[in-house]
Amino acid sequence: MPLASGARSIPPAVSVGVLCVGGMTVSFTQTLVIPIQSELPQLLGTSPSNAPWVVTITLLAAAVSMVVAGRLADLFGKQRVLVVSSALLVTGSLVCALSSTLTPMLVGRALQGVSLGFIPVGISLIREITPPRMAPTALATMSATLGVGGAIGLPLAAWIVHVGSWHSLFWVSTVVAAVVLVLTVVAIPHVHDGHRGRFDLVGALGLAVGLVVFLVGISKATAWGWGSPRTLGAIAAGLVVLVAWGAFELRQSEPLVDLRSTAKLPVLMTNIAAVAVGFGMMASSIVIPQLLGLPAATGYGLGQSIQAVGLWMAPAGLMMLLFAPISSALIGGIGPKITLIIGALVIAAGYGAGTLLMDASWQLLIVTCVTSAGVGIGYAAMPTLILDATPPAKAAAAVGLNSLSRSVGSSVAAALMGTLLTSNTTAFGSTQLPSQHAFTLCFVVGAAAALLGAGLAAFIPRRRPAEAGAAAATVPAGREDVPSTV
Repeated sequence: MPLASGARSIPPAVSVGVLCVGGMTVSFTQTLVIPIQSELPQLLGTSPSNAPWVVTITLLAAAVSMVVAGRLADLFGKQRVLVVSSALLVTGSLVCALSSTLTPMLVGRALQGVSLGFIPVGISLIREITPPRMAPTALATMSATLGVGGAIGLPLAAWIVHVGSWHSLFWVSTVVAAVVLVLTVVAIPHVHDGHRGRFDLVGALGLAVGLVVFLVGISKATAWGWGSPRTLGAIAAGLVVLVAWGAFELRQSEPLVDLRSTAKLPVLMTNIAAVAVGFGMMASSIVIPQLLGLPAATGYGLGQSIQAVGLWMAPAGLMMLLFAPISSALIGGIGPKITLIIGALVIAAGYGAGTLLMDASWQLLIVTCVTSAGVGIGYAAMPTLILDATPPAKAAAAVGLNSLSRSVGSSVAAALMGTLLTSNTTAFGSTQLPSQHAFTLCFVVGAAAALLGAGLAAFIPRRRPAEAGAAAATVPAGREDVPSTV
């Protein structure tokens, strides 16, 4: 694809580096408030039932933005959407930094969530700005940022709160986001990759309503109860809206998401497997920190402080980065399908080991590193499978839908793990804490989900060599087209 004037002077490695830094920065917002989560009611002058929305609203906004940002990138150009995403992160972080009450905090956190559209758009851009030999490793590294930022963000956020005030979290985020915005403008080439078309506003609103209602039901299931009318009503209503949205999209000439393309077996099975892999990533992030932080007097808790818990979890994120070149080699040698299966099996092995390794912090470190290595391998393979099976004009939206699938898996994992931990408790003084059996059960469920992901990935059709060669040889002509209507 042709590049804008001056863009060819930017080394591809520099552009990829900026994309990865941007990806880690926006994913950092997911764990930004975890160290102060229990204090939010007092800090924001709100009730304990309203405070969790500071976390939930970021998840909901991110889920919607991943698909919408992808479609906008296919229409207007990926670099432009990356710039807008970075600007939204700056704005959201600044609003949070200036907030002392719940409402403006929710606005800022929603804007931070919307900025997560940066990641799928960045993934879909990589093949257009890197030479073929660099693309697999770059894709693997960029895909890992969704987990790396969250893993590194936990100890970093805990340290910032420890040495400063809680507002310092958002001032630091504002400064880093501003740097990312400048780097995105300067170092990410503007490829003429816009395609003439119309933005499906009705489809975007329908997807937003369906996803938000469905994910609210999932995320609140632990608090409301899985059998609660509110939980079941929200989940059912969300699914009904999503089914109606799908029927609407199938009748559109230029839909937000081309459901016919996503129904192709390679894309469909990859997205379904992504739910299981996303489940695997979040399960360890929910379960292991709690086990590390429980009082040692329970007999199975490890009594670690918030800062120590973050440090024990940080290497997991680094494992995803370290495995990027390994994942790239696997994809090049045995193909993305087998690589995805291997990633899921490694996750299962990590959780299987977790049922036996719960007696010391270093043992849980091994569990997190193994599962994170599997997540890194799986995350690296999925974009390759999606991009290989999707026309370039729809690449960003397709990667966005895959990222959404991972997010749905993470949301289900958070809700299910929370339920397992709160429904299997033991008395500790005057309080009820998750029992040792609850943690073992969580590891078993995590392993089962990963094995399901491996089984689903086995149904992804192999690409014939002729198809792969034809795809590699096809270089679509980029156009600086302006969408006809919005």
